[in-house]
Amino acid sequence: MRLTVERLSLRGEGVAGDVTVPLALPGEEVEGEVVAGRMAAPRIVTPVAARVRPPCRHYKRCGGCALQHAGDEFVAGWKRQVVERALAGQGLTAEVRLAHVSPPAARRRAVLAGRRLKKGVLVGFHARASDTIVPIPDCRLLHPDLMACLPALEDITALSATRKGTLALTVTRSGDGADVAVAGGRAGDGPLFARLADLAARHDLARLAWDGEVVVERRAPEQRFGAARVVPPPGAFLQATEDGEAALRAAVEAALGGAQRIADLFAGLGTFSLPLARRAEVHAVEGDRAMLAALDRGWRQAEGLKRVTTETRDLFRNPLMPDELARFDAAVIDPPRAGAQAQTRQIAASGVTRLAAVSCNPVSFARDARALVDAGYRMGAVAVVDQFRWSAHVELATAFDK
Repeated sequence: MRLTVERLSLRGEGVAGDVTVPLALPGEEVEGEVVAGRMAAPRIVTPVAARVRPPCRHYKRCGGCALQHAGDEFVAGWKRQVVERALAGQGLTAEVRLAHVSPPAARRRAVLAGRRLKKGVLVGFHARASDTIVPIPDCRLLHPDLMACLPALEDITALSATRKGTLALTVTRSGDGADVAVAGGRAGDGPLFARLADLAARHDLARLAWDGEVVVERRAPEQRFGAARVVPPPGAFLQATEDGEAALRAAVEAALGGAQRIADLFAGLGTFSLPLARRAEVHAVEGDRAMLAALDRGWRQAEGLKRVTTETRDLFRNPLMPDELARFDAAVIDPPRAGAQAQTRQIAASGVTRLAAVSCNPVSFARDARALVDAGYRMGAVAVVDQFRWSAHVELATAFDK
């Protein structure tokens, strides 16, 4: 079948009518077999000017990246359009600008797959739309420190994966070495943990955890947030790149100006709470108790920070109400992909006059922004932070003033 690609989906794949065409760009004529609405292996008949040679030799098969075949200028424009269209869907307009793009080899956290075979092991990313694992010895996405962990991940897989299962290997770069969290393997026991501890020492891992339980911590895998050093729970969420995190933090700090009492909603490990505590008192609210405990320890051990209080709370089911928000003159909100509809409604009804909003999903962000604008807030320019280079993932930050 020969088709012309009309647009990109939110996953960064070409769309021609009702057919999905991966690795294709709008305006390109493609040819290939269509199965179940997908042209899995398109031949590009007529390429467009935005097409470039992918920099990574694994790209054709690997699902770790989605847009290496498109030039940087095209990707930047497309990601701005994704945000603009999401806002337009809610009847909103704003200046949308690309604020930052993370460089290659900058990802400090990744989840790889590991599988044990009859002869050897496979460790890498899944292929597109497949459970096949693609080895990535020359990956252009991951930080060199993560790439250096591949032999350790292969040894962990050989030691602990079942023949029918797939390990999820979360590896995070820290200032003290690699922090590895494993899930999906065989049941942990004393002999297995002893062998894993030996493996961690042999590969000089800072910490190794198994299904959330720390097997060995040879050095505390600290992450720095402003003046504070935080040791995350195993496998905890962290912004994908250090420079991307810095760009988001700068946007948040600029949005909050001279605020003196700040509520940080969906605070996580303190990505924003702890740097903001240099000049303001902060109340950090998060549903994950272990992450908040790590944040609190980091604050208590730091010097020169103002008071940071913490509250474990499910903000989806139990958002802060207007009377609780009344003691703050500003707030930060950085929810998961689902957005923060319930909490946004309460902010809209409150007296909070300044809000810094960070989002990893333009669609749920636009929905929540509509509620704020309807309540009298003015949305500022939207900064797109592209820390997931070569992916369809879009992160953004903006300010709301009432």
